[in-house]
Amino acid sequence: MNVLIIGANGQIGRHLARKLQESNKHRAIAMVRKDDQKAAFESQGVQAVLADLEGTVDEMARAVEGADAVVFTAGSGGHTGADKTMMIDLDGAIKSMEAAKQAGVRRFIMVSAIGVHHRELWMESAPYYSAAKHYADIWLEHSGLDYTIIRPGGLTNEPGTGKVAAAVDLDRGQIPREDVAEAILASLENPHTIGKAFDMTSGETSIEQALNAL
Repeated sequence: MNVLIIGANGQIGRHLARKLQESNKHRAIAMVRKDDQKAAFESQGVQAVLADLEGTVDEMARAVEGADAVVFTAGSGGHTGADKTMMIDLDGAIKSMEAAKQAGVRRFIMVSAIGVHHRELWMESAPYYSAAKHYADIWLEHSGLDYTIIRPGGLTNEPGTGKVAAAVDLDRGQIPREDVAEAILASLENPHTIGKAFDMTSGETSIEQALNAL
């Protein structure tokens, strides 16, 4: 499976690219904005394409061509304001879905955020971030794409354990970025996850078992 990673230069994206390449069953395609990022991925043997989430849908559709699945794990980052969050985490996500449909790619995995499907759980410090994720997820659910929405808890850089909790609703918790990447890979390989949206934190169940129990 050829998997286009939107947000490949982020920490989850880099974990995912490595895991896809190591799987010997899939091929990562890194979508990045800058020539130096493209060169860095290509030096690691990962195909890379240039496109910008603030560009046109047509530009992004050209990047999607040749992929079998799209993973959206991009984000505006914690140091930007509400305007950039809306343009990347909301509009950029929706344009990615439109580009996938235009390119004829049905499988789409979204990395969202824990609890954003409940307004009462939105982040008090940055409600615009939760709103962007909330409405991007809703758009995906109504897009007609074969979607999976993973809503991870607080992200850490601890090594992955391969053990998680996954359910429609979970109490807030943390999860290593590496385990999120592993869950994305497992979701790509598991048709049971199509049409599912769920919270995910570290837990006591293997990723495969947790996904099968959804």
